[in-house]
Amino acid sequence: MANQPDRPDAADEGAYPTQDGLRVGWLQRRRDKIVAEIERNRRGEYTVPTWVLVVAVAAIVAAWITVIVVS
Repeated sequence: MANQPDRPDAADEGAYPTQDGLRVGWLQRRRDKIVAEIERNRRGEYTVPTWVLVVAVAAIVAAWITVIVVS
């Protein structure tokens, strides 16, 4: 029997995430990650990314500097 495209070779057995022996596609893995993130956020484990905090602080500092220079 020829290799089926949805089943990994014996040598590649651990190379791909599997679900009941079938390879899980990229889109399904992406959906699983999104669902897991939504569940974490609903449990209150949401954190603001650092770059968002940096942008907020920079905007506040820029606003204060603008107020001081314009006055």
